[in-house]
Amino acid sequence: MKGEMGEEKGPHPAYADPIYRISKLASSARKPLSVSPDTKLEEAITHMLTDDFSQLPVMTSERDVKGIITWTSIGSRLAMGKHCSVARELMEQHQEIRSDASLLSAISIIAEHQYVLVRGHDQKITGIVTASDLNLPFQHLAEPFLLLGEIENHVRRVISQRFTPTELESAKDPTDRKRVVTSVADLTYGEYIRWLENPERWDKLNITVDRKTCMEKFESVRRIRNDVMHFDSDGIPEKDLMALREFARFLQRVQIIDVINV
Repeated sequence: MKGEMGEEKGPHPAYADPIYRISKLASSARKPLSVSPDTKLEEAITHMLTDDFSQLPVMTSERDVKGIITWTSIGSRLAMGKHCSVARELMEQHQEIRSDASLLSAISIIAEHQYVLVRGHDQKITGIVTASDLNLPFQHLAEPFLLLGEIENHVRRVISQRFTPTELESAKDPTDRKRVVTSVADLTYGEYIRWLENPERWDKLNITVDRKTCMEKFESVRRIRNDVMHFDSDGIPEKDLMALREFARFLQRVQIIDVINV
């Protein structure tokens, strides 16, 4: 694609690579501690205890992985009376994935084995991703969707208790004649806002909180909602995430203290 001056333009940086790759996780590029096959059991266990590791790769070079030691591999052998003294006698087959693989393709491996080694383009092991490493990025990506769903369900609950389907039919976009509204779930978030902006309808909700302030919050959530639905792999700004959290908590408190009179 060419710009106004005729120069070639590539895709926008945010969309240059639409796949959320495992290499985006910091731990995938953090070289893991490893031991050699002849490392003594005591030394391997000491590394795992002092660094709080659940897995320890057994390697002879940056590229050559012989296996992996885990607390399970150690415990199962000792429980069966095996007299193991070095790493090679404790290791199991390791799990690995390429650094350009999608994070989704790694999930099943990590779910079953609690980790996966990451191999870079130069064939070196560049990092290890564990189950705990997935918590933060998935929370960051999923939390906005969950919060928006909670906020919308709160709004739907209140509206559905105050207005009939016949009344709500007039809330939809008047140019959208084909759409039939049988419940509040058939309306869009923007239609909720337009419906409640009317002071008489707001009064019918019988909610003892300020309408103007709430409508400003609803509009802010609508803007954030639009950003979330663009599916940016980097997520939304922290300030927007905080705004969603705060408004969801507000609606929870409103329900708990029965400010909404059902």
